Amino acid sequence: MVPNPLLHALTVIALCGGLCAAPVLHARTIYRCVRDGTVSMSTAPEPGSRCQAHQVEDNAVQAPNLWGNFGVFSGTLYEREQDGVTVYSTRNLPGSRPYLRFTVNTPPGEPAHPGLGHVGKPQLDRYPKAFRAAAKKTGVEDAWLRAIAHAESGFEPRAVSSKGALGVMQLLPEVATEYGVADPFSPEQSIDGGARHMRWLLARYHGDRTLAVAAYNAGVGAVARYNGVPPYAETREYVAKVFTLYARYRQAMGNPVERPAP
Repeated sequence: MVPNPLLHALTVIALCGGLCAAPVLHARTIYRCVRDGTVSMSTAPEPGSRCQAHQVEDNAVQAPNLWGNFGVFSGTLYEREQDGVTVYSTRNLPGSRPYLRFTVNTPPGEPAHPGLGHVGKPQLDRYPKAFRAAAKKTGVEDAWLRAIAHAESGFEPRAVSSKGALGVMQLLPEVATEYGVADPFSPEQSIDGGARHMRWLLARYHGDRTLAVAAYNAGVGAVARYNGVPPYAETREYVAKVFTLYARYRQAMGNPVERPAP
C-alpha cells in the first residue's frame, strides 16, 4: 500500500496549480524545490536543490499554487529511496523510478488572459538603487518587487488610486503608517515600505506568491474570507499581470525563468 496514499498523490501533484477538484484530506508538508531555474515538488528536501517547505491546510477551499505561472504542462511523479525512506518527487533524480504521469494547470500567462491589459516592457532604469536596497534588506526578490511596482503604479511616484493608495508601491495610508513610511510619495520610502509589507505577506502565506500578491491587492481579510484568491475580476487580473511581469523582469535581469523540472 502506498503511504498516505502517496501523500494523496503528492497532495494531488502539489495542488495542480490550485485548480484541481480532488479534496485534500489531511495536512501535508510539500517541498517546493528549485535547481538551475527548474521547479519540482517533493515529499522531502531534494539534495542539490533549494527547497522550501509548505504546509497545506486541511479542507482548503482553494489550494495554494506552489508551481508558478507555467500554464498547462505534463510531467512524471517519481519514487526513490532517500535516507532509508521512500520519497516522491517530480524531479528525476538518480535512483528514481517512474510512479505516475500527471497534468497540471497553473495560472495562465498573458496570451490566455484577456484581462491583463497593457503590460509593457521591463523598466530597469526606474529606481534601481532603491529596489536593490529593498531586496537586500528584506530578502524579497528584486524582480518580484519591480513587477508589483510596475503593475501598481507604472513606477509613478505621485500616483494616487481611487481607493487612496499612494506612490510607487501604492501603499494605503494605514499600511504606510504601519511601516513608518513618513512620505509615501518618496520612491525610496514607498519601495522600502512595500518590500517590508510583501515580506510579511510572504511569511503569512508560507511563501505562496499567489496568495501574497492577492492580499497585496485585495487585503488579507478578503483572502481569509474566500480562503484563497478572492473572486474579484480586478484581483485575478492583477495576480496574472504581476506573474507575467515577474517572468519578464527575471529574464531582463539575467535570471533564469523558472520551468518545471524534466
